[in-house]
Amino acid sequence: MTAMYLEDLLAADDFSQACDRLSRDAREAHGFPRLYQLGLVVPDVERGAEELEGRGIGPFFIADGRPVYWREQGQNRDRTLKVGLAYHQGIQVELLEPGTGSDFYANSLDPNGKPVVHHLGFLVNDVDASADRLKAAGRDLYVRGQLKAIGLTGDFAYMDKSEDGLFLELIRVKLFGIPMNLSAPMVHSIGWVQKRTGKRCLTV
Repeated sequence: MTAMYLEDLLAADDFSQACDRLSRDAREAHGFPRLYQLGLVVPDVERGAEELEGRGIGPFFIADGRPVYWREQGQNRDRTLKVGLAYHQGIQVELLEPGTGSDFYANSLDPNGKPVVHHLGFLVNDVDASADRLKAAGRDLYVRGQLKAIGLTGDFAYMDKSEDGLFLELIRVKLFGIPMNLSAPMVHSIGWVQKRTGKRCLTV
């Protein structure tokens, strides 16, 4: 399967519509709402964020740390993550470094360092129930994980690749137990503070 690059989507007349077309099959097959997140693998999140900020995307909120748990193909892994978040035309853009403890992201790295589309992310009411529904429809659960930081809990599951070569991510975010969405103003405000203070990465 030929890799899909962020540059291909940015080169379209309308980025949001290009993402809509990319996610249409998954949305129609599984009844998902509008695409929430475009997940991209990059060799260096801070450098990738800086390049995209130079093109008017962001500013990026950047954080690193370890998930509460990361269960990959039924096995628990000791995993590190580094993530950058921003929004562009209503779509959350997520930059991901390979990290350690798994090749899940590393396998998608481009040899020239270009941002590669790794997954399509959708907000759901219940990650496990949605994963069970997709499993019943023939998709395998590849990763189940959870992140926690400063009152935020992020539950996620990656379903195995489909014909388009992209993983589907199921996402549920809560703040002190209350479902919420990491909005563009929230993410960009934190990114702006990080840039102003020179502390580009928050360890959580």
